[in-house]
Amino acid sequence: MTDARQQLELRNHQLAALNQAAVAIAGELSLDKVLQQIVDAARDLMGAQYAALGVPNAAGYLETFVYSGLTAEQAKQIGHLPKGLGLLGALIHEQRAIRIPRLGDDPRSVGFPPGHPPMTSFLGVPIVAGSESLGNLYLTNKLTTPEFTADDQALAEMLATHAAVAIQNARLYRQVGRLAIVEERTRIGMDLHDGIIQSIFAVGLTLESAKFSLPEGAAETEQLLQRAIDSLNDTIRDIRNYILDLRPRHFQGDLSAGLAQLVREFQANTLVEVELVAPAELLANLPTAVARTIFLSTQEALANVARHARASEVKVVVAEVESAVHLTISDNGQGFDMSSQSHTVGHGLANMQARANELEGKFILESQPGQGTSVTLQLPL
Repeated sequence: MTDARQQLELRNHQLAALNQAAVAIAGELSLDKVLQQIVDAARDLMGAQYAALGVPNAAGYLETFVYSGLTAEQAKQIGHLPKGLGLLGALIHEQRAIRIPRLGDDPRSVGFPPGHPPMTSFLGVPIVAGSESLGNLYLTNKLTTPEFTADDQALAEMLATHAAVAIQNARLYRQVGRLAIVEERTRIGMDLHDGIIQSIFAVGLTLESAKFSLPEGAAETEQLLQRAIDSLNDTIRDIRNYILDLRPRHFQGDLSAGLAQLVREFQANTLVEVELVAPAELLANLPTAVARTIFLSTQEALANVARHARASEVKVVVAEVESAVHLTISDNGQGFDMSSQSHTVGHGLANMQARANELEGKFILESQPGQGTSVTLQLPL
């Protein structure tokens, strides 16, 4: 009777803790914070030493992995985050709970890299909304008993249900915010194009007419008018470049189509010739994280060329070199002195370097005054 009462009290305590965790998770609208709160809550509720949440991409490999219980030093020793193979891959593909007393006894438990902390008991549950898989929750090393129980599994599945709703809410909130920004940028771009550019263009035409109406011998006045016309044309070009920058494209998953669209829009707005060399087969087989980085970095680099390079030709090349994919964007513009920090500020290069670092890749910048600029990202596959 005492044991039954203790079990009931423990269960009530767990359900109360689950309710508190669900309320806290539901109140957060930042997706990154939602994922972290879910793994922290799961580790506390189930009394696990470690917890993690993996989000697979369309190909079934993990593209996001959030963990709890590991120190920064332990994570560094592991070297790389899981790819979604072995037991984690089984959970991704089977989409049902998996509970194992000892990981070493399961043939699917493979792929632990050197430096990975020892793990024994395992509990994994999918996070699903309707027919859509939003991720998977993993727990290892039950602290109070040798293995996770059926009650632990039931509690984890209830938490996963609340987590699915919270993840969907956070995604919708992020999407609404992005749509609002895109709509405002589009409106500003249309106002600039339909209003200011047309007005400046009309002034330029008036000056052109005035130049042709000048009498013979007014060479100095004609030069002044031509300078004014050239300045107006430069202003129109700059405004068009800002319009291009106001309309960033979001990666939709098809890298080949995305790069082609970036090039078309860049050429239409800048009248700069672009050569795109990117094998369709290579682009189609890239991991999602690598493809997204290539798309965003190309978008950033082309915007930099439009704003700063004064180039007439640009070349975008994506190629596979050994076990890495290389993205190179080069132009024949005015270049800049790399030894002068004042010239590098504002070129938007920091974002590209950060993206390369996130994927443990390399960022290479080469430029000289009058000899153009070349940006290369080397991303390991």
